[in-house]
Amino acid sequence: MKLFVALTIAATALAQNAAPPAPVRSPEVGADRTVTFRLRAPNAREVLVSIEGQTQRVALAKDEKGVWSGTSAALEPDLYGYSFLADGVALIDPGNPAMKPNLLNTQSVVHVPGNGLVWEVADVPHGTLHRHPYKSAVVGDQREYFVYTPAGYDPAARKTYPVLYLLHGFSDDASGWSAVGKAHVILDNLIAQGKAEPMLVVMPLGYGAPEIVRAGFGGFRDPGLRQRNFDRFREALLTEVLPAVEKSYRVNKDREQRAIAGLSMGGAETLYTGLNNIDKFAYVAAFSAGGNTEDYAAAYPNLTAKQANAGLKMLWIGCGTEDRLMESNRKFRQWLKSKEINVTEVETPGGHTWLVWRRYLAEIAPALFKKKVS
Repeated sequence: MKLFVALTIAATALAQNAAPPAPVRSPEVGADRTVTFRLRAPNAREVLVSIEGQTQRVALAKDEKGVWSGTSAALEPDLYGYSFLADGVALIDPGNPAMKPNLLNTQSVVHVPGNGLVWEVADVPHGTLHRHPYKSAVVGDQREYFVYTPAGYDPAARKTYPVLYLLHGFSDDASGWSAVGKAHVILDNLIAQGKAEPMLVVMPLGYGAPEIVRAGFGGFRDPGLRQRNFDRFREALLTEVLPAVEKSYRVNKDREQRAIAGLSMGGAETLYTGLNNIDKFAYVAAFSAGGNTEDYAAAYPNLTAKQANAGLKMLWIGCGTEDRLMESNRKFRQWLKSKEINVTEVETPGGHTWLVWRRYLAEIAPALFKKKVS
C-alpha cells in the first residue's frame, strides 16, 4: 500500500512538472507572401482562418499533436487582420502579440512586407503621438483623443501648423487610426518625402452616444440612436476637442488650415459635421461613409452650391467597389451633383476594410494645405 501511494505521488509530481508543449509558431510569412497559420486546439472539430479583405477562408488540418495548420494563397503586401474560427467561435492567435484593437471584434494582425509601403515604418524623422484623456461635459463620460505632431514640432516656436481631424469607424476606439490605420506612420513618410505638408492630426473618440456600441452592431441600425450619436459627437468635437487642441498646440486657426476626414461611421460624421460647418473646415473627405441619412435635405438644410464650391478646397468621397456601402455613397454623391456641388468621386477595388482606408489617407494627405506657388 505504501509503495502504491509513493508511486501515485511520484506520478502526480512528474505530471505537474512535465514540460509544457512547445510554442506554436504563428503566423509565418513565406518568401512567396503566403502565410501559414497554426493553432493548438486538440479538441476542436474544425478550424478555419478568416483574413481581412479575403473572400475565402483558409481551412486548417490537425496533426497528431493537436496542432492545426494551413497556408493562405499569396497576399499582396499589407497589414491584415485575421481570426481563427474554431468550431464557429472566433479566436485571436495566442502565438501572435500583434493585435487589431476593436470594441466588438478584436483580431490578430499579420504583416506581409512590401517594398516601402507608406504605412511601413521607415528610416525617416518621426513625429510624436500624444494621448489626451478628458471628461466630456457634452457626453458625460471619460474619453480621450490622440494628437500626432510631426517631426520638428516645437511647442515653444512661433510656427503654426494646419490640422486634420481624422475620425474612426463604428466599433473602433480613439486609437483606431494610429493602432490599425498607421496614420502617424503614413504622415511621417509622406512629410519626409516632401509629398505632404507638416500637419497635426487629431484623432478623437467618435461616439456622441456611447450606448450605440454597447448595443452591438444592431445599435448602429437604430436611426434615432445613430442620429443622437452624430449630433452629440459633432457638439463634443466642435465645443470640446477643437478648442482644447487650439489652446494646447501651435495650430493655425484659419478655416483654410483645417480639414476633417473619416471612415465608415466616421465618414458619415465627417460629411455631417464638415458640410454643416463649412465656416470651420475647408477640406472634407469621407471614406466608405456609413450611416448617413437618406433625407439629405433635412441633414444638410443650408448646403448650397455657392457655399460649398466657394468654401471647400476639397470635397472627396471614396468607397471600395466591393463595399456593401457602395450604393449609398453613389446615391449621396449623385445628390450633391444634382445641387451642382463639386465633388471628387473615387471608386477603387476593395471592401469595407483598412486595406482601402490606409490608401485613401495616403491619397488625400498630399492634397491638404498645399502652399500657393508664386
